[in-house]
Amino acid sequence: MAEDTVGTMTPENMSEQTEIRLNKLRALQEAGRNPYAITHFEVTHASDAIVRDYDALENTEVTIAGRLMSRRVMGKASFAHLLDCAGEIQIYVKRDDVGEDVYKDFKDWDIGDMLGVKGFVFKTKTGEISVHAKELTLLTKSLHPLPEKFHGLTNTDTRYRQRYLDLIVNPEVKDTFVKRSQILRELRAFLDGRGFLEVDTPILTPFEIGASARPFYTHHNALDMDMVLRIETELYLKRLIVGGMDRVYEVGRIFRNEGMDTKHNPEFTTIELYQAYTDFHGMMELVEDMMKTVAQKVCGSLVIPYQGHQIDLGNWQRLTMVEAVKKYSGVDYYDWKSDEDAIACARAHNVELPEVPTKGAILAEFFDAFVEEKLIQPTFIYDYPVEISPLAKRKPDDPAFTERFEYFINATEFGNAFSELNDPIDQRGRFERQVAERRAQEPDTRAQVDYDFINALEYGMPPTGGLGFGVDRLVMLLTDSGSIRDVLLFPTMKSLDADKKAPKEAAAPAEETQAAPEAEETIDFSNVQIEPLFQDMIDFETFSKSDFRAVKVKECEAVKKSRKLLKFVLDDGSGTDRVILSGIHEYYEPEELVGKTCIAITNLPPRAMMGIDSCGMLISAVHHENGEEKLHLLMVDPHIPAGAKLY
Repeated sequence: MAEDTVGTMTPENMSEQTEIRLNKLRALQEAGRNPYAITHFEVTHASDAIVRDYDALENTEVTIAGRLMSRRVMGKASFAHLLDCAGEIQIYVKRDDVGEDVYKDFKDWDIGDMLGVKGFVFKTKTGEISVHAKELTLLTKSLHPLPEKFHGLTNTDTRYRQRYLDLIVNPEVKDTFVKRSQILRELRAFLDGRGFLEVDTPILTPFEIGASARPFYTHHNALDMDMVLRIETELYLKRLIVGGMDRVYEVGRIFRNEGMDTKHNPEFTTIELYQAYTDFHGMMELVEDMMKTVAQKVCGSLVIPYQGHQIDLGNWQRLTMVEAVKKYSGVDYYDWKSDEDAIACARAHNVELPEVPTKGAILAEFFDAFVEEKLIQPTFIYDYPVEISPLAKRKPDDPAFTERFEYFINATEFGNAFSELNDPIDQRGRFERQVAERRAQEPDTRAQVDYDFINALEYGMPPTGGLGFGVDRLVMLLTDSGSIRDVLLFPTMKSLDADKKAPKEAAAPAEETQAAPEAEETIDFSNVQIEPLFQDMIDFETFSKSDFRAVKVKECEAVKKSRKLLKFVLDDGSGTDRVILSGIHEYYEPEELVGKTCIAITNLPPRAMMGIDSCGMLISAVHHENGEEKLHLLMVDPHIPAGAKLY
């Protein structure tokens, strides 16, 4: 089966090998030996236990089960390898021990079949711990061949879509998810040991709060009301603090209807925790202790490799945002006497202005432009402007700033913490301003102020420290994984037939759809101006030097600090991801381009753009209409494979 084939077997997609396996299954069923009819097989040992406890188990009878991964037939005896939940182990199969009929069947079974083996533990002449088979049972028939041994399953799109196959043929992938489970276990143990109580709060909420994240909407039929998949767990957890539960945390699934890239997936896992009678300094101490504890227990060291860097989790730097911006840009916030001074400074340093250009908001833009990319080793950045911290308590000695920090590793934000705002009057004002600003920018937004939360604060919330961090990013760090999809068992993927649905629906007979036929769209080209055609001729040899290839968009994200650039991660058929930057954000949102098939020139020299090497050029069609430039990214039939060359 080709790596990029997904779906059930049909005559159209069935390979010759699959057909052969199906015929073998039918023969077994007709003979009354249907392997799918087996409901139970008693397993006594896993492969790792046999290897670990060999001295105690030598010559002892064991029963194992797993997937047949290889077989070497040598006349009347054979060697094979079985893959179970713990790894691979060799089995030795001798005709005289299992019987002639069973041995014949064994030689006819396929790589990928599930077997049960009863035998005794021994060591071969070469020293390999093995199981000498006395009984063999075919437990399940595999109808598809596994990927070829030496090339394996390398296509990342296929690996994410068919994680079950990825886990079979790429053992290191399973190790990542075993470690993910261990990380979660250690996080819970750490927090439980500090007296925190794990709780659950609603995933479905009655309305969209004023936060900036874009939610997913659904509808509750029984109540006849729209509901929202939560974008955070914060406000419900702080209600519990009001109620007297002084230390709470939640391992929560979060949903945000936004772009996808190597660090973002529409659904992801966070841990949010709140502790009464402490502040952001207490949270800072907790974070450092937690990160050291988990890293030591999971990785065995506080110095861990991550994407080419050695990250020292035993050494944490602390800088205020003002100090960090001054250190890396030379700009001192306290030189700005007014918002106008800040605006002028931003323009002088080519820093993009925020929607509401206040001093604090502009300071945050300077941080994004000059600081974040420099924070490779663990760093706390604290004292955030109040404009970008609607839920944090103001600093008593400088109310323009809040008692808030974020911590950064490898130029990535890993968590966010506050001295939580518990003044209900101040909180009401910030929420109402936030929602008003949101509605001014997005008139159709359904964001609301959570007045019930304000009501809870009016009953009194004690001084509280709060922290939220992404579990997936932490797993990425501790497993040296470059993409969030590598640490999610089933990451969100665009449906393979998404581009086929519309044409099929359009082609459905009118009597089936019961819908009036739509009139074909009329396109007015009367106001279109195109650039004059080149008059100079080039020879075919010159033209052929440009390598035009079909590419699949795996990931797409907006480039920080740029209004125009989109960063594309592309499958160009080579097996290595290609990154290309294109200034088309004015025309497209990144999420709508994921999964598309485009055309790129792939043999242009890399060009640095916003500190990122762009390795090629995506082809767009540009024209002018009524004096305004229009652009369409060239997208082609999704049936064209990645890497197909254009002539």
